[in-house]
Amino acid sequence: MNGRTEPAEAETDAIARPPLVRELLLVAGLFLVYKLGRQLATGHTGEAFRNADGVWNFERAAHLPGEGSVQNLLLHGDTLIHIANTYYATVHFPATAAFLVWLYLRRPAHYVWARRVLAALTAAALVVHLAFPLAPPRMLTAAGLIDTGQVYGPSVYGSPETDHLSNQFAAMPSLHFGWALMVAIGLIVATRSRWRRLWLLHPLLTLLVIVGTANHYWLDAIVVTAMLGLALAVINLPRRTATTAGRGAGKLVPAARDEESALVGAGAGR
Repeated sequence: MNGRTEPAEAETDAIARPPLVRELLLVAGLFLVYKLGRQLATGHTGEAFRNADGVWNFERAAHLPGEGSVQNLLLHGDTLIHIANTYYATVHFPATAAFLVWLYLRRPAHYVWARRVLAALTAAALVVHLAFPLAPPRMLTAAGLIDTGQVYGPSVYGSPETDHLSNQFAAMPSLHFGWALMVAIGLIVATRSRWRRLWLLHPLLTLLVIVGTANHYWLDAIVVTAMLGLALAVINLPRRTATTAGRGAGKLVPAARDEESALVGAGAGR
């Protein structure tokens, strides 16, 4: 039975997994386009602060909880806020990269789906960044929040006037939260562990961190969640392959099921 199922799994992987070099070039190209596109949105300081006032006032009118309430929780100790700043600075890209690498190696069909969703979400976010520059709450006087990265460290941003590596007026939507949510959804879909829903702790922690460090508004996370939902609705999930079914759920792949039926039939005829 193993002799027939293992080659079937290997064949499925070989067919579904895209060429590695092509994928590396594609992901690197998308990242460069995104970074260059973000730079096109720089220089809109006045508009970014006007939009920030509008977002802040809208949140208060909608009775969303104040971002300051989360920050106050983190400010109970220097260690806690330092951990939050470190999480914001170091987890975002490595966690997403590790997610894609794992899918590529273990769930290639899901990898293609996840890569497409992330690319669509990132492209749509870039359009919003260009059309709606937004200063983060740490820059907004009305918010009364602390720039925890500058005060407690570590910080990924320099002065907005001299920082040429990032666009600090691209708060909406929050790709920190959007990517984290997609990582959790992708791992829940691609695995069959009874504990897989614990992956939702990643976007939950990310949400608390981006709000508590005053890098994003609640609305930034709400908007990116809606955008991700639209991307997931448009980009279809892959069908369960023999590899996924055999490894994840412990079920027999079709070839193995046919072989078992044949063995049962042979036994009944004796």
